Amino acid sequence: MATSMSLFLLLSLLAFAPFCLCNFYQGGYLYPQFYDYSCPQAQHIVKSTLAKYVEEQPRFAASILRLHFHDCFVKGCDASLLLDSSENIISEKGSNPNRNSARGFEVIDAIKAALERECPSTVSCADILTLAARDSVVLSGGPSWEVPLGRRDSRDASISGSNNNIPAPNNTFQTILTKFNLQGLDLIDLVALSGGHTIGNARCTTFKQRLYNQVSGNGEPDSTLDQYYAAALRNRCPRSGGDQNLFFLDFATPYKFDSTYFKNLLAYKGLLSSDQVLLSNQESAELVKLYAERNDLFFEQFAKSMIKMGNISPLTNSRGEIRENCRKINA
Repeated sequence: MATSMSLFLLLSLLAFAPFCLCNFYQGGYLYPQFYDYSCPQAQHIVKSTLAKYVEEQPRFAASILRLHFHDCFVKGCDASLLLDSSENIISEKGSNPNRNSARGFEVIDAIKAALERECPSTVSCADILTLAARDSVVLSGGPSWEVPLGRRDSRDASISGSNNNIPAPNNTFQTILTKFNLQGLDLIDLVALSGGHTIGNARCTTFKQRLYNQVSGNGEPDSTLDQYYAAALRNRCPRSGGDQNLFFLDFATPYKFDSTYFKNLLAYKGLLSSDQVLLSNQESAELVKLYAERNDLFFEQFAKSMIKMGNISPLTNSRGEIRENCRKINA
């Protein structure tokens, strides 16, 4: 009876979670039709260019989705992550969460170049990244949604924000939730967006501690990691070396966007500690169980949470600029 009541409450929360496609911010609105007149082919160009890269290398889908996440958690969704270092800018690409792991910048460059040919100085890099994240999910078999548009690009970056605001693989559940809350995201968003790990890879160095020394000094593997799965991981993630070796975040369906990620967690086969800790909180654990059983509910909430994340502190109207090159501010 208690379980049924908990499920009812969760479904009620999901049903009334905010789902708005038109949002007002200081200086202006974001809305899906923003480029309908100024660049009507914008969304088609983004998806068709992205599709060529994903077809050649499916991993790009997860890489682009991750870029969007890491961009939005630092100063909002303003494409600050795309900036290279320059005389006055220290790039976020060199931060701890991004160094040697953030990738897919050449895909964004190609999309931007195509859009500049079609409609110069019109579509922002921030909107390109937001659209490409949605299309990466769709091309991997996941849900689609209308993306509110009209963001502009920042003229600076924040490596300190990148180092401090983005959840780390070894963060506790409460630390991760706090970092989400600071962005205006809640526990439901946290669990749903974590489901983005249904595609993509992680380096050995991001989870090695779980295999050999989860509790400092005891030399024992993480007790919440399936022992047979841990043994398989140790074959390519040795105690010493192999830090850059790649592993699927979802070993069962690594290139398919689905709810298998949540099923893996229930089997104690989450790759990162930050994934498996979703079972350490009663409310998040209930959502993990729900999404493992109901792929449709996961897809629905993931779309809502992606819209919500994409609306974090956008620059609109005269704030920021429309970069001609996503890697550098305009002269």
